[in-house]
Amino acid sequence: MTQLPLPDNPRAWPESYGDEAEPRVGFFTDTTVCIGCKACEVACKEWNAVPDDGFAFAGSSYDNTGALSANTWRHVAFIEQDKPLRVDTEAPGSEADGAVGLRWLMSSDVCKHCTHAACLDVCPTGALFRSEYGTVVVQQDVCNGCGYCVPACPFGVIDRREIEGAPGEGVAQKCTLCYDRGKDGLEPACAKACPTESIQFGELDVLRERAASRLETVHADGFAGAQLYGADPGDGVGGFGAFFLLLDDPEVYGLPPDPVVTTRDLPSIWGAALAAAGALAGVIGLSLVGGRK
Repeated sequence: MTQLPLPDNPRAWPESYGDEAEPRVGFFTDTTVCIGCKACEVACKEWNAVPDDGFAFAGSSYDNTGALSANTWRHVAFIEQDKPLRVDTEAPGSEADGAVGLRWLMSSDVCKHCTHAACLDVCPTGALFRSEYGTVVVQQDVCNGCGYCVPACPFGVIDRREIEGAPGEGVAQKCTLCYDRGKDGLEPACAKACPTESIQFGELDVLRERAASRLETVHADGFAGAQLYGADPGDGVGGFGAFFLLLDDPEVYGLPPDPVVTTRDLPSIWGAALAAAGALAGVIGLSLVGGRK
């Protein structure tokens, strides 16, 4: 399928904010230094008053949250692999082919704050909006609980939190990149709490340059499979506002390898539907005129 071009300025940001527009900010998560401490999960829950998610132990390594959800805005994944930590397949006489070992891949996942965000496209009330920092935020008091945003997200990030005592009722929930802290000049709670600086917050352009330099270092250290995920503005969502340095393929971490904004084809679909409706109206009109004759 041929990918349609994405608009240059989704939701007219930053022009829509005029003089109030700020440089776009985001996260760079360097998974190579993540120690799986879950400080980010705890800090996120404490600052944003996110309720617990059941305290259910899934038995999947030390992963007790499972995935991002309405009650888990940061999720630390633990992936156990039966392979060596480093594999240098290009070195002459390398013994990497027969190497064995156990390694843990740890990564703190979060909303990607996509440049082209399908959740924004489908929200009928404006509960989801793009802030002056270029981030995607949910206004819980405006959300009507329709749930359109849930299947629209190509990453399965956003979810509805059910309202206690009202079965079937709920509001959309996800990371806001601590919008309230940002307005006071503070970094997000998760980045502030991270002891190894695996989660780095700042202006997106600066983070991308830093990530490219870090990737070169990681490759030089023998991590041949390391790659940046979501740093390319030319990808199917126009680049992430929260991107990652991974030590393996995205699928290993439960991430889609080639995400595409799910509303990409809507203009052509609506255009075809209108053209078909126009043709049908023309046929009906001609048949009515012919019948009168």
